[in-house]
Amino acid sequence: MIICSCNVLSDLDVRSVVEAERTRSISHVYGCLCSPKCGRCARTVRRLIDEALGCARAQSCDGCGLSSPS
Repeated sequence: MIICSCNVLSDLDVRSVVEAERTRSISHVYGCLCSPKCGRCARTVRRLIDEALGCARAQSCDGCGLSSPS
């Protein structure tokens, strides 16, 4: 599915970079694929990074920088 119409990026493009580079950085993913334009796809790119690396941002896990509510 196309997630960025400015750069015609698909979810598979993002997942392949994340899996190859093992990165959590949105800017690193953009750097490998394109130049960011409007930024509307940033949330989707973040979600795809989290899914590809097996870390749901709604849950607490090592490396996510989130803490679970008390």
